Amino acid sequence: MTSIRKLAMMALLPIALGGCVSGAEYSSKQAGFASVADKTAIATAKQTVWIQNQNQARSASAEVKSLLARKKVLDAETAVQIALLNNKGLQAAYADLGDSAADAWQSTMLVNPTVSIGTTGIGTPELEAFKTIEGMITTNILALATRKRDIAIADTRFRQAQLTAAVRTLEVAAETRRAWIGAVAAWENVGQLQRAQATADAASELAEKLGETGAMTKGAQAREHVFVAELAGETAKARLAARLAKEDLTRMMGLWGSDLDYQVPNSLPPLPRAVVRRDTIEAEALRNRIDLQVAKLELEATAKSYGLTEATRYVTDLEILTGFETEREIEDDEKKTRTTGQVELEFMIPIFDTGKARMRKAELAYMRAANQLAEKAVNVRSEARSAYEAYRSNYDIARHYRNNVVPLRTKVEEESLLTYNGMITNTFELLTDTRDKINSILLSVNAKRDFWLAEANLAPAIYGGGATNASAETEVAAVSGDSGGGH
Repeated sequence: MTSIRKLAMMALLPIALGGCVSGAEYSSKQAGFASVADKTAIATAKQTVWIQNQNQARSASAEVKSLLARKKVLDAETAVQIALLNNKGLQAAYADLGDSAADAWQSTMLVNPTVSIGTTGIGTPELEAFKTIEGMITTNILALATRKRDIAIADTRFRQAQLTAAVRTLEVAAETRRAWIGAVAAWENVGQLQRAQATADAASELAEKLGETGAMTKGAQAREHVFVAELAGETAKARLAARLAKEDLTRMMGLWGSDLDYQVPNSLPPLPRAVVRRDTIEAEALRNRIDLQVAKLELEATAKSYGLTEATRYVTDLEILTGFETEREIEDDEKKTRTTGQVELEFMIPIFDTGKARMRKAELAYMRAANQLAEKAVNVRSEARSAYEAYRSNYDIARHYRNNVVPLRTKVEEESLLTYNGMITNTFELLTDTRDKINSILLSVNAKRDFWLAEANLAPAIYGGGATNASAETEVAAVSGDSGGGH
């Protein structure tokens, strides 16, 4: 029995040669999430959580309800915080991080050996049940030889998954902020149209009374009435757009049921006195863009995979089989037992497949990753410049509408009203000036919205998370003189 024990120890020797690498870093349920939370907090100044059990879900839900209760009229910062706590798509992205951690954890584990046991001579009366028993343990030597490289590749993929989760977090924050700006701007448009509607209703009632006295023709009365009707249509369309914009915000925050009873402000914040100078925005973006770091890790992981492919070009499967064979015989009426050790080496001979195709694929994967990284660096620079240019230009445009266009349109309408009261101008000219003033006010609101959207795009341009090109055109919510117009 002592010799059998020694042979069994010899069979297990290849397993011990593999060493031991701890997977503690990857085995935690929150593996890698602290890095995600820290990186995103720098850009958003907000807290995010990874919900994995009912207690955490209840805690996050209670915090969301507390935020909604404290601020019935949500500001942008509160909306972003709620989204980071409550967006289910973001939690799904964090599950991808958990998958990557599990893969990295798996890579630290040794390949399970294969054990086989066989007997011959079953039922031999003289030998009591069997004549020969054979035991073998098969260990993949190539897996042991490449284990450190496999772990390094898995670790790189894990770090890449961390950054990808951080990018997704920044995307949710940026999209929520844009949705809040869009919703508030839409309701501000509704407010402006409602104020215009009240003025138009009063003018329509006056026209009707003047018509009864014969002081206004039926044609002039019709112009007043159709203007009111067109304005009512535009107001209804604007109100629909505002409700849909609020639903976009609601989806980003993951709200439903009783939590829908929240409000957004009736108007966007006023323009700041001056824009923030970001002369080094390109350098900031190259230094901080998380998606650029993801591309760098992709190149690193591809390079390591290329090295592993090169190391296993000729031999893709190498196994060592160790074991023993115990044989029993009867000689001179005596039962004798003999145990011998066995060692076998099994591998594929690269006669037909020399690994050239695999090497070519690995080489192309590396070249692809290198070019994608170079392209990403160029795009990051351009996106940073574009974001800052949109920020500066939209500020100038919004300020122009606020300081010049709207005051001039207001002055024109006031003068037109004076001349109309003095019977110098007719009703049609007064209505035209009123329409123009309304359109200018709506253009001013949309220009202010474009500025705040451009301001919201600065952080994604620097840190990542879905930088978008700000619109170069301010939408015109026209009240046509011939038809209902379009919002």
